[in-house]
Amino acid sequence: MNIHEYQAKALLRQYGVPVPTGVPVFSPEHAGEVAYRDFVQQGHSVIVLKSQIHAGGRGKGTVHDVHSHAPIELDGKQVRGVTVLSEGNLADRAYRIAKATFHNKLVTVQTGSEGKIVRRMFIEQGVNIAQEYYLSILLDRSVSQNLIMASTEGGMDIEEVAAQHPEKILREHINPVIGFRTFQARRLGIGLGLSGDALKSFVDFLQKLYTAYEAMDCSLLEINPLVCTTDQCFIALDAKVNFDDNALYRHPEYNELRDLDEEEPLEIEASKYDLNYIKLDGNVGCMVNGAGLAMATMDVIQLAGGKPANFLDVGGGANVHRIANAFRIMLSDPHVQAVFINIFGGIVRCDRVAHGIIQASQEVHLHVPCIIRLDGTNAQEARRILEQSGLQFSVGSTLEEAAMKVKQTVDALCSS
Repeated sequence: MNIHEYQAKALLRQYGVPVPTGVPVFSPEHAGEVAYRDFVQQGHSVIVLKSQIHAGGRGKGTVHDVHSHAPIELDGKQVRGVTVLSEGNLADRAYRIAKATFHNKLVTVQTGSEGKIVRRMFIEQGVNIAQEYYLSILLDRSVSQNLIMASTEGGMDIEEVAAQHPEKILREHINPVIGFRTFQARRLGIGLGLSGDALKSFVDFLQKLYTAYEAMDCSLLEINPLVCTTDQCFIALDAKVNFDDNALYRHPEYNELRDLDEEEPLEIEASKYDLNYIKLDGNVGCMVNGAGLAMATMDVIQLAGGKPANFLDVGGGANVHRIANAFRIMLSDPHVQAVFINIFGGIVRCDRVAHGIIQASQEVHLHVPCIIRLDGTNAQEARRILEQSGLQFSVGSTLEEAAMKVKQTVDALCSS
């Protein structure tokens, strides 16, 4: 589960993590009012307007008109996702920028050309920056330990730094039995070239951040950039928080932070039926039972020349109701031109799955080619049921045979 920057900073503030003063706004009028009341009147001469979407690269992103898709300009300059205001009437400029941004789309390197509609913004005080850094905490599943990563290359895409300058990323694994120790924070700080008051501030910042990471059951906590101010204090200039979905039952209050406008509608619909669905940008919908099989099935589709349109795991209890809803959700994607059902009958019998597929295809109009491979308990009977159903299914007895049928279907789609 992802949340917005302003929400992440509000949570971090509860654990004593230093963050700038900021206020979320939800309309151009609100932006102008907040800029004047909470910043100008309080003596702030520099404020920052930040568009709030669930995507990175906002600082370099540009705002586009939602109808014409053309970049929006103010005073001869393109409106960006993050704007620093230090001159003129700050409240009026904040209002104008917000008016140009709200309900238009922000296009960044992570959103692609489609962009994301901006419905929330964040106004924050300016900070005197001496140096920018990168800092994150995440779970390294390869060693079953939390990992802290730090770099002097703050404000940049960490993927680019990792690819071109891996030596600039410092790593510190945390033993879950021993826990995070002060010497590890100092070692990272010294590795970043810090000393004196700056090193003390960094160690204090990182200890509080790690406490927040564990207490909030995060899967990722990223500060980019983390800045050292001119008075040698560290502060989180940006914050990205991802919660571990498996731990959300311990934090029911987090449900209030969920922004459904930022989530894929089909994924929201799938969650109502306990379906594990992730929308992708391909043309072949796939339905499986089990995450490992889902990954293998997507590889099969890719090798066949197609592109998976989704990750859809119906789980072990693949009953008629779940299959029908899975069909409906999968076929609601207009990009799906074919469907590949790949089910292994271990917990669930294949003949029951076959009956479920037949009934589901009658409830939901199946208007695209459907390739089915069922293996496991009662697999032969299941294939017989499908072949005698009178419906236009293409049934494969093995994964190799099914993959060949997927390839033939993809080739036919490409030639049509």
